[in-house]
Amino acid sequence: MTVANVRITRLPHARDLPLPSYQTALAAGFDLVAAVAADAPVVIAPGARALVPTGIAIALPEGFEAQVRPRSGLALKQGLTVLNSPGTVDADYRGEVQVILINHGSESVEIARGMRIAQMVVATVTRATFIEVISLDETSRGIGGFGSTGG
Repeated sequence: MTVANVRITRLPHARDLPLPSYQTALAAGFDLVAAVAADAPVVIAPGARALVPTGIAIALPEGFEAQVRPRSGLALKQGLTVLNSPGTVDADYRGEVQVILINHGSESVEIARGMRIAQMVVATVTRATFIEVISLDETSRGIGGFGSTGG
């Protein structure tokens, strides 16, 4: 298991909220909570989306990224998911982590202060070097795309 030291700042509007934490010993992701005002929950209607603040900013080490992913329970029970899943937080970003949620369910979903809204996974990054060539090598799949393998 690789360990990354991630510096974190709790922003003023989240001083009373817990820092992210892993819910089990072997969990890959840790939960992000909503840092919305206690007296102003965000309501996401069916088919609508909202940008939800988490009240934290992070500094990832060089060579790492953080991926914002849906929570499976919210997706199953309420149809709530992360719109740009996985959302990427780059190592040089220092702003507030925010989550774009979309409601694919049939009922409105209320996002209350402190609600666990998404999970984040810290992962290593591989950088690519691009080498321009005249043509690419042939494969059995060739140019077959969407659905070409039978799925």
